[in-house]
Amino acid sequence: QVQLVESGGGLVQAGGSLRLSCAASGRTSSSYAMGWFCQAPGKEREFVAALTWSGGMTYYADSVKGRFIISRDNAKNTAYLQMNSLKPEDTAVYYCAADRTSRTIVAGTPAYWGQGTQVTVSS
Repeated sequence: QVQLVESGGGLVQAGGSLRLSCAASGRTSSSYAMGWFCQAPGKEREFVAALTWSGGMTYYADSVKGRFIISRDNAKNTAYLQMNSLKPEDTAVYYCAADRTSRTIVAGTPAYWGQGTQVTVSS
């Protein structure tokens, strides 16, 4: 089992930045691929970004390419999502996810989920 706890959400003005963190704990959590999803009110949860356990490969949704950066610090068992140039349409609950491979995360079916953190971007 892997437990995921997100933090760093909040209220920010359009054009601003936020950095989300996802602390992982549990069995060999540092060997898991990790990712981020978001779910806006009335919409389905959608993929945002993912990276392999080594951090060597990253994947992004087209809507965030060039604005968001996913990274990880395996010594701290923590993944990050640096969110820049935020837009009101980025407003959503952001969920951390983990699995043995990044493929399942990109496909939207990771084995583990965090509880989510709210990001609100005001115009």
